[in-house]
Amino acid sequence: MRLALPSMTVRTPHVGTLGTARGTALYLGAILGPGVLALPGLAAAAAGPAALVAWIALLALSVPVAATFASLAARRPDAGGVATFTRAAFGDRAAAVCGWWFYSVIPVGAVSAANVAAAYIGDAAGLGTAATAACSAALVVAAFTANHIGLRLSGGAQLVLMGLLVLLMGAACAAALPHFDPANLRPFAPHGLPGILSAAAVLFFAFSGWEAASHLSGEFTDPARQLRRVTALTLGLIAVVYLGLATATAGVLGPAAATTTAPLTDLLAYGFGAAAAPLTAVCAAVLGLGAMNTFIAGASRLGAALARDGAMPAPLARGHEPGRIPHRSLALLAALTGAVLAAATAYDLDLDQLMRATSACLAAVTVLACAAAVRLLTGRSRAAALIATACTAAIALALTWYLLVPSAVAALALLYLRLRAAPPRPRAPDEAPSEVAA
Repeated sequence: MRLALPSMTVRTPHVGTLGTARGTALYLGAILGPGVLALPGLAAAAAGPAALVAWIALLALSVPVAATFASLAARRPDAGGVATFTRAAFGDRAAAVCGWWFYSVIPVGAVSAANVAAAYIGDAAGLGTAATAACSAALVVAAFTANHIGLRLSGGAQLVLMGLLVLLMGAACAAALPHFDPANLRPFAPHGLPGILSAAAVLFFAFSGWEAASHLSGEFTDPARQLRRVTALTLGLIAVVYLGLATATAGVLGPAAATTTAPLTDLLAYGFGAAAAPLTAVCAAVLGLGAMNTFIAGASRLGAALARDGAMPAPLARGHEPGRIPHRSLALLAALTGAVLAAATAYDLDLDQLMRATSACLAAVTVLACAAAVRLLTGRSRAAALIATACTAAIALALTWYLLVPSAVAALALLYLRLRAAPPRPRAPDEAPSEVAA
């Protein structure tokens, strides 16, 4: 069986409204998310000071991955994002599986982001367990409400919030780094190479926003010109923030980094004293809302595009066109996210487990999309895609049994397609996979 999918050409007309500034804000919202609040401690627990190696390695990996998604999105701007790229390279079933991976993991990722942010807010305000859970739910509601209002409003808000966030993070690192002590880096790798790989696996959560933002490519006024600039700006900003934070965590906090529940608060305390906790709470709210807003925006449009193409129920397709809001897809995501939030609260699910499960699905999406780029691109763009595919696959293997999560989602996607049993439609000549000049 083959899904009835519309043709895609290299240039597609669209009525996007995003410019470079708002686009960069949305990309930052996807990459510079709540991972900077919790992941330094989780990585330090896994690898000790050698977590620095994992941070640097993932930043290096981000260059070919980001370049690959920018090249693909500029040439094929569509709300389907990675699903569109995968369909062009490997066909309809692979595209559906890729889309299902991303769509289904967003509720778990959004809950992780909300719980991390709420924990910092609760710590600063002295909230109890119930109040902290309510704060997490409020963040989720706010993110979905922003998307229902419209992408342009969300992008404008994030443009201001992300600018303030980068300044705050820079101030935190500048205040803490003068207290750097080389003795805190010994022993450097107490858990050896397995610890570094484990740290890289959980840290992938903090570097996995490129595939989310690619679904927004159809919203740009001029994707071919703007996406490379937006990608370069985002890469530079996250490199400065992440390297500064990772260095300060290892060299300033030392062994305490592996046990602290609020590493960012500890770093801010060097410069802001007692004001660190409320400042971190504000930072947590900005980071959580920024990440959730971009992931939800991308996933809702992906769901509508998949429904348009027959890979998800047809009613979800309403609002798939660039410039429109896919309210039905948003509503389904909201229901799924609410269910995950309720389960996480009731069963006290571990944050490390939630993040690794999310990373497994996002790594699977990235591997498949980069592999598609190997087939669709040529020249230097193809070389970057080859590097991105190989390196991301290595990190995915470090997630071990968490890879069962994307495997189960893939099985469900294929089962849906089989039960749907739509008659195949012959492809038009321009729907065949083709190479795109670099």
